[in-house]
Amino acid sequence: MLNPFAFNLSERSRFVAAQARIIEWGSRVLDVGAGKGRYRSLFSHCDYKTQDFGKEPGTIGEYTELDYESDITSIPVDDGSFDVILCTEVLEHVPEPIIAVKELARIIKPGGLLILTAPLGSFLHQEPYHYYGGYTPHWYRKFLPEAGFSVISIEANRGFFSWFGQESQRFSILLDPRKTMGSGWSWPLLTLLWLITFPFCWFLFPMVGRVLDRLGFERMATVGYHVVGRKENATS
Repeated sequence: MLNPFAFNLSERSRFVAAQARIIEWGSRVLDVGAGKGRYRSLFSHCDYKTQDFGKEPGTIGEYTELDYESDITSIPVDDGSFDVILCTEVLEHVPEPIIAVKELARIIKPGGLLILTAPLGSFLHQEPYHYYGGYTPHWYRKFLPEAGFSVISIEANRGFFSWFGQESQRFSILLDPRKTMGSGWSWPLLTLLWLITFPFCWFLFPMVGRVLDRLGFERMATVGYHVVGRKENATS
């Protein structure tokens, strides 16, 4: 459910768009785990290709046209085939993410750009292909260099208070009496609880969270990180 406070996707889209704008015209770009091809239009000035394993139940029938349908740890292209690799919200669905990152290093040219995002915490989704709860900055700083990337930037997608606001909205959605399966005495009780908490969960907490995060409060938790890396001259 989209709403004015649903920042997670919009902030990630802005990040990808900002990176796309600085990529040179005609660069070879591979969108790894492309899914529905959400970012295709952002790379219209590039030679944009897509890869996915094509088996996620909720996306079957809606996948963008895939140039490579394969496992992420074995993409059927030559070494150094791409100038840019885009990989957004994929690593949590990969059984062997370290091997996957090394495969991305193999297929990107020296000096090439890696644009990467993954959650720090999320609800279960795209089951049964959801294997990890999230990735910390320390994970990126350890395993990207080991794969052959220098880390240019790691940016949090907002902070704790925005994350709390997002989850308070989720609380309200899950409690919505129009959707709950309560019966007998439980339904009116849940309805009352929903009505009491709705203004706080849906409006107040997200608004306050946005303000507090802008003031620099509490960075120990976030929905995820936006990461940029660059391929070194040789893969370690």
